[in-house]
Amino acid sequence: MAIQQAVKALRDGKFIMIHDSESRENEVDMVKAAQHICYSDIATMRNDAGGLICLAIPHEIASKLNLMFMHDLLHAASKNNPSLSKMISSIAPYGDRPSFSITINHIDTFTGITDKDRALTISAMSDLCSNVDKDGTLEFSKKFRSPGHIHLLIGAKELLKERSGHTELSIRLIEHAKLIPAAVICEMLDSETGGALSVDKALAYSKKFNIPLVESSQIKNL
Repeated sequence: MAIQQAVKALRDGKFIMIHDSESRENEVDMVKAAQHICYSDIATMRNDAGGLICLAIPHEIASKLNLMFMHDLLHAASKNNPSLSKMISSIAPYGDRPSFSITINHIDTFTGITDKDRALTISAMSDLCSNVDKDGTLEFSKKFRSPGHIHLLIGAKELLKERSGHTELSIRLIEHAKLIPAAVICEMLDSETGGALSVDKALAYSKKFNIPLVESSQIKNL
């Protein structure tokens, strides 16, 4: 069964792929447990997927770190900037509120954008998530700076009961695998069409590289 293969792959430090649904973004993301990330994985994501490399964390951890959704930060800033308020939209075209928070770099990175720098930031953030109750807020402010090159995504408070995005789907599957609750995700794009990679092409990639591809419905049924 694909979902069991996906759980095993995550535990083994391998990639999986998740398709949300035709009624939502209709996109496939490459996903890997943050605790297993290395710089060659970043290269694979940017070369084979091509979307935005993000780090998804649960709402509970984000709250302990005093992280806010980006749209809430922008709303607060717009009180003194009327032109900014016109740009802010709380709902995406596919019907959800975006899960973006701030962007970060680890303090030991240089530019923050290289494969090694991004892997370092993600790995360090994964470590922090595993020890968030041990001075997590203090460590977060000491070891990271913002803005940076890793986009943090905050999962919905009730996860899939509230939102069915790749953020929540990946967190749910990572938690089911009993791994550190932090997932690296990246949309798979199609350079031939200029759009998202189709499910058919994603299936072909999945078979070629032996990467489990799971549907959102399979994750919701866990």
